[in-house]
Amino acid sequence: MQAENGAQAVTMLEEQQIDLLCLDLTMPELDGVGVLEAIKQRKIETYVVVISADIQPEMKSRVIGLGAIDFIEKPVTAEQLLTLLGQYGIR
Repeated sequence: MQAENGAQAVTMLEEQQIDLLCLDLTMPELDGVGVLEAIKQRKIETYVVVISADIQPEMKSRVIGLGAIDFIEKPVTAEQLLTLLGQYGIR
């Protein structure tokens, strides 16, 4: 399932259990940082992997601090994502 924007992603997370969220930082209505802040504030339990072309060290530190399990650079392959998820025991 895919959200049209960050606000819709938060609504979807509130309405149903989503085990893994692949999150971009650049989205309309509510950006990725805003989504992470909402997840933290609402205590929504989900794994979040940020996938973005904007991979600056400060932003990586910020999203990890907000609860993302990792921050990987676009483009990402299925193999990279599966390896990352395996490191966290996510299947």
